[in-house]
Amino acid sequence: MLAAIGALALAGTTLAHAQNYGPEDEGRRFNDGSRVVCEDVEVRRSTSDPNRVGGTAAGAVIGGLVGNQIGSGNGRKLATVGGAVAGGAIGRNVQGNRQEASGDRVIETRCQRVQR
Repeated sequence: MLAAIGALALAGTTLAHAQNYGPEDEGRRFNDGSRVVCEDVEVRRSTSDPNRVGGTAAGAVIGGLVGNQIGSGNGRKLATVGGAVAGGAIGRNVQGNRQEASGDRVIETRCQRVQR
């Protein structure tokens, strides 16, 4: 019986610490000496193409087409492959810059209960 009461008391303490706190709770103090501390953190918002596959593919196609216009024979094949690789890298970079500029990162306030 005493063990069951102790287990319930421990579970109640754990549940109290699992609570969510917001900016309005910042500075709130508890009887056990803990308090709520908030901090601003930069988080990445989910995007439809986080790996930048679209930009890489489009750049590779365009680079391959441009490279195919250069040289003849084996030189043309090499220029096509080189253009595709370079175009893919450029396309990935351009898409990354656009995602960065369009605000794919936001600042969130996260609050948690901490011991002194």
